[in-house]
Amino acid sequence: MMRKLIFAILQLTAAAAFAGAPDAALIERGRYLATASDCVACHTAHRGAPMAGGLVLSSPVGDIVSTNITPSRQYGIGNYSEQQFSDALRKGIRADGQNLYPAMPYTAYAVMTDDDVHALYAYFMHGVTPVDKASEPTKLPFPMNIRASMKPWNALFLDQQPAVPASAPAPAAAPGRSAEWLRGQYLADGAAHCSTCHTPRGFLMQEKKELYMAGAQVGPWYAPNITSDHAAGIGSWTEAELVQYLRTGRIAGKAQAAGSMAEAISYSFSKLTDTDLKAIAVYIKTLPAVAGDGPSRFEQGKPGNALANLRGKPYADNMKGPHLGAQVYSANCASCHGASGQGTSDGYYPSLFHNSATVSNSNLLATILLGVNRETKDGHVFMPPFGDQPNAVNHLSNDDIAALANYIQVQYATGAPTIKADDVAQIRQGGPQSNLLLLARLGMVAGGLLLAALVIIVLRRRDQQNKE
Repeated sequence: MMRKLIFAILQLTAAAAFAGAPDAALIERGRYLATASDCVACHTAHRGAPMAGGLVLSSPVGDIVSTNITPSRQYGIGNYSEQQFSDALRKGIRADGQNLYPAMPYTAYAVMTDDDVHALYAYFMHGVTPVDKASEPTKLPFPMNIRASMKPWNALFLDQQPAVPASAPAPAAAPGRSAEWLRGQYLADGAAHCSTCHTPRGFLMQEKKELYMAGAQVGPWYAPNITSDHAAGIGSWTEAELVQYLRTGRIAGKAQAAGSMAEAISYSFSKLTDTDLKAIAVYIKTLPAVAGDGPSRFEQGKPGNALANLRGKPYADNMKGPHLGAQVYSANCASCHGASGQGTSDGYYPSLFHNSATVSNSNLLATILLGVNRETKDGHVFMPPFGDQPNAVNHLSNDDIAALANYIQVQYATGAPTIKADDVAQIRQGGPQSNLLLLARLGMVAGGLLLAALVIIVLRRRDQQNKE
């Protein structure tokens, strides 16, 4: 009798669990949205389990470690209710009430609809494998480690209004826009969070809305201007070229994705439908132009070869002065990119002229130091990093890399050597740091001194009154 009762209870429990589980279509929709949101790129450590966190992300105020977002009940988000999941995703508030840092782009995810959040919740709870492993906590320097400081920041800069559902009429802010354009805007501003990287930040690390998509520093890399300006932006690209770039990470003679954009291509954009890629391209191509300085970054430079200047000279002479860059290029780069920087005929190794990476100091240095690692249906594109080989025979110092970068700039880009060894050191250490940390500390010291002064004044007045 007891055995039958236990069996019946188990059957009822299984039936209840099955009834409560979302259907496969909803989970698949959530998986697609998580792919569009590029969750795996930030929440997966190198050689780590998917979504288990532990990836160290460089920020202008210190390193931030991504968290475990698998449905592990002990270390992940397995105990989150759907409302708590929504609050974390769209408001930056964890289940314990603590604030997240906006390295997690909740300011973009805030526009996601309730239906899409519901699908994402179903996927993370039922479609992701739980990983029972803790990630290292984020330890930002004081006072940035005070998470409550994000409350006034959110009050100033977080727009918590979700987008209208796709079935609703076009909002008044977008009269006459097609359903395709609206879909592209929703994806670019929401799941794909393009503005998080491509819009410059203000003093308080908020996005400068007036410079929407005009380009910004993101750690060691520079996310370029993607407005419709022909010189500074991508106004010279066609919609088809933009779709191709999002799908493959490459447009011959113009651009190749590296760094965080290569991750976005590999894990997110290359896996989206053609319809959604087209919608994003349609929207991005309508962005108002934000002009920059100088000529187009896609048309600069020409083939060149200064390696002949090395011949017949002592090795020691070639390892200093103006010949150093040519020597480093010959030893480390010419075998792939060609003696004249022409690349290979199939484009696997790109030319170094008419190449946007050689025009940006940050991206040129980051490419040399960190390499390129991009994988799509078209294959795996890899360039080894030259900045993390301290024990290698051909280890490149900051002076070596500065000389190499200047050689590339002179031969294949702007024609002007502008890079110093200190610039290399900055990129090697994760990119420019913000003055906000120092100013916050100075502000707290000033506030403390002011408070102490007020206390002293009050006490002195009280003493005087007592004497009288």
